[in-house]
Amino acid sequence: MARISLNDLRSRASTVDRARVEAASEADILAERAADPDAPGDLPADARIVEPPRALRVRLGLTQPEMAEALRIPLGTWRNWEQGRTSLEPAALSLLRIVAREPAMAFASLADVPGKAPPSR
Repeated sequence: MARISLNDLRSRASTVDRARVEAASEADILAERAADPDAPGDLPADARIVEPPRALRVRLGLTQPEMAEALRIPLGTWRNWEQGRTSLEPAALSLLRIVAREPAMAFASLADVPGKAPPSR
């Protein structure tokens, strides 16, 4: 086992090619995974990948208060979901899947005024 100080670690240049990571498509990622002998096997047939709450909110360009308001939930509940303090119940997971796939439709359906989506950035 090699030991290194935190200062030595921080002074080293990163070996991650950030431009390559950002430019990678889903097909590129799958090809890399297939070529990696240490990669885990295929996901179980019933497995579903769920976008984490924070990633979903950031992708939609909303603040925490805006997201909570759009979903008609308490701000504290949204923050707990984002920070992993409470696990998502099946109904909440379903709601977030719908929002991830069809945000405009989901927000319009939840809005007080039919057809009016909450403000987005």
